[in-house]
Amino acid sequence: MVIEYLYPEIANLFGDSANFKYLRQSLPEAEFVETALNDVPAFAQRKVDLIYMGPMSENHQILALTKLRPYRDKLAELIENGTHFLMTGNSFEIFGHYIENDGLKTDGLDILDFHSVTDIGHRYNGFFLGERNGVKITAFNSRFSHSYPDGNCSGFAKVLRGHGINKEHGFEGITKNNFVGTYLLGPLLVLNPLYTKGLLEKLGANTKPAFFEASMDAYKRRLDEFEDKERNLD
Repeated sequence: MVIEYLYPEIANLFGDSANFKYLRQSLPEAEFVETALNDVPAFAQRKVDLIYMGPMSENHQILALTKLRPYRDKLAELIENGTHFLMTGNSFEIFGHYIENDGLKTDGLDILDFHSVTDIGHRYNGFFLGERNGVKITAFNSRFSHSYPDGNCSGFAKVLRGHGINKEHGFEGITKNNFVGTYLLGPLLVLNPLYTKGLLEKLGANTKPAFFEASMDAYKRRLDEFEDKERNLD
């Protein structure tokens, strides 16, 4: 099994590189590849089972987009054929039609049917409680942007409390086949051991995530807090 982390030198805000580290601890037999900005991505040269990228600054987002643009058709093919992707924070915005920032539109990879709007003057911070395939999802948000589906997009998680992909939509994130793009931070995989267990199973690993019992204990406590209607999640 091969798991690739795209551009860890820039796509690492909010401690989300811990998603990759957690996978490494959970899958000690797998091969883990860290692809720097000037490297040819592993996915362009051989089979990769999961591609990960984390949140970054808006300037670095444009840099990552520039680096990935030559591989646009390959990425579209991998998504269509069911390769697993986990894009957290604003990294998934690169895959949409465009990113608008202060009236300036930057063309995205145009693989998925949505667009994103960045408002540097207004950061949204908040907690998130959602549900995916019967599993509760807990996480955090810290972002300047929202995304807007332009067609019949599938969401990552139904919103139970907090904000979704934008303030109006009832779901968070974007999915297609095994592509998951989500604003959720935490890191997502560490905070949600049941979801992570399901991801490992989809990857063909017959194992539990690392520190599963301790993670479950923390997860249950967090669920109690986030489900408490007396607690303001925004």
